[in-house]
Amino acid sequence: MIGIIDYNMGNLASVYNACHLLDTKASIVKDPEELKQFDRIILPGVGAFADAMQHLNTTGMKEAVLEFSKSGKPMIGICLGMQLLFESSEEFGHTKGLGLIKGKIEKFDKSKMHEDFKIPHMGWNTIENKQHKLFEGLNNPYLYFVHSYHAVTDENNIIGKTTYGYEFASAVNKDNIFGFQPHPEKSHDNGLKILENFMKL
Repeated sequence: MIGIIDYNMGNLASVYNACHLLDTKASIVKDPEELKQFDRIILPGVGAFADAMQHLNTTGMKEAVLEFSKSGKPMIGICLGMQLLFESSEEFGHTKGLGLIKGKIEKFDKSKMHEDFKIPHMGWNTIENKQHKLFEGLNNPYLYFVHSYHAVTDENNIIGKTTYGYEFASAVNKDNIFGFQPHPEKSHDNGLKILENFMKL
């Protein structure tokens, strides 16, 4: 069973539908107490980092997610959900994240980019992937992105990189914690393959 965490930050239906397409039992979870009963969890999300952390804090879901992470069971963050895995974000000031992966979230640096590159980074782009179980059956897949901020972290946490103006970390892994900046649930066959691989962990 997969638990999809509901914290009022979007794209729940598309993640749930992707699980359904893969014949995987999934439930949308609002109650932090229910999280422990799942084999793996997905932390989705679209929106602002600070709003997301505030909701996780006030509902008790933050503590439940941190407790789940200690179980060794797989969990994956998608888009904003991936960014929340890190220690902090500079979006609208400075906000502490879950701290499950060392690093921070920064806005795209326009000074490093040609003027033709627009923020947010929106549309299809490739991930140059390392050999990793989440990319089994894939090689530098095209996936769908929508974001203005990206992760800055140690090289050993990075399993995939994408170039948009400059290279940035687009897929990460630390122990049983995984994160994807793009949206696998909106990326057709390539994205479904990534989710399928996650479900096999």
